[in-house]
Amino acid sequence: QVQLVESGGGLVQAGASLRLSCAASGRTLSRYGMGWFRQAPGKEREFVSAISSTYGFTSYSDSVKGRFTISRDNAKNTVYLQMNSLKPEDTGVYYCAAKMFQVLGKTPNEYDYWGQGTQVTVSS
Repeated sequence: QVQLVESGGGLVQAGASLRLSCAASGRTLSRYGMGWFRQAPGKEREFVSAISSTYGFTSYSDSVKGRFTISRDNAKNTVYLQMNSLKPEDTGVYYCAAKMFQVLGKTPNEYDYWGQGTQVTVSS
């Protein structure tokens, strides 16, 4: 079992930055592919970014490419999502997810473990 806890969300103005963290316990993250998803009110959960377990390959949705950066620190068992130039449409609950040996999964059903989410609100 992997327990994931997100943190770092908040209320910011458009153009600001936030860094989300996803801390894992129960297993070491080095063998897990990790993903970030978000869900706005009334909308389905959507893919934001992913990082592979090996080599740290990354993937981003078109809506965040060039503004967000995913990274991992296996020594700290933590994955990060650096979010720059935030826009109101980035508002939502952000979830991290994990699956052993996952390679850049882009759909929620490709992941086995989920955090509880952290709220990000971007005002215009």
